[in-house]
Amino acid sequence: MRILITNDDGINAPGLAVLHEIATELAGSDGEVWTVAPAFEQSGVAHCISYTHPMMIAKMGERRYAAEGSPADCVMAGLHDVMGDRPDLILSGVNRGNNSAENALYSGTLGGAMEGALQRITSFALSQYLGPQNVHADDPFEAARAHGADVIRRVLSTNPKETSDYQLFYNINFPPVGAASVAGVRAAAQGFREHTRFTVEPHHSPSGRKFLWVRGGEQHRPTAPGTDANVNLDGYISVTPMRADLTAHDVLDTLKAIE
Repeated sequence: MRILITNDDGINAPGLAVLHEIATELAGSDGEVWTVAPAFEQSGVAHCISYTHPMMIAKMGERRYAAEGSPADCVMAGLHDVMGDRPDLILSGVNRGNNSAENALYSGTLGGAMEGALQRITSFALSQYLGPQNVHADDPFEAARAHGADVIRRVLSTNPKETSDYQLFYNINFPPVGAASVAGVRAAAQGFREHTRFTVEPHHSPSGRKFLWVRGGEQHRPTAPGTDANVNLDGYISVTPMRADLTAHDVLDTLKAIE
């Protein structure tokens, strides 16, 4: 199996090293793992692409490249410049912090997987929820490291029949616990954290200029029962099937009234 990996935390992020281990296990002894990741951190860029300016790409080692662009840029670079033959699988992550609930909409990690799906390649985004039980551990990524390859294999074994123009990709979030405390795996819809919003916080520099820092909301507020953040906080790995189709299909019939 040939696998392309990327992330949004940058080429030197520890989560990318964990993902390389996961991908190497999946690829097998006869497989290949290629890395094309952002030269610098690209958290929060979602599915951004560098449409109005070029990006530099540099070879860092055998099958390892850094690009001055977003995760979606890196996927395109991997597919159309670096690899030659297309990969069988694209993995993005392992993100430091969860991409459950509304975080999914901002996530560069998901942006990489989404681009893979738009390029018609099976793609996964992987993120490690952090909390009191693992954030200060020697290995905060232990749950992802121990369970990542198995979860991906289990999803691939279901072999869902693709019927949409917008191909599926998968959002996997590992719970904020150690590997031994993972309760299992749950297929879960994307949730919504009530009363949690991204905001900005103003600060002034020594010169008096005003700057705004973006701040996230409370990450340990549960979502509805059975949805992603809720099962994560109960110790389960969540697997959420997603598409890039943003249409609110449930409203289309109502809108017929405007025709």
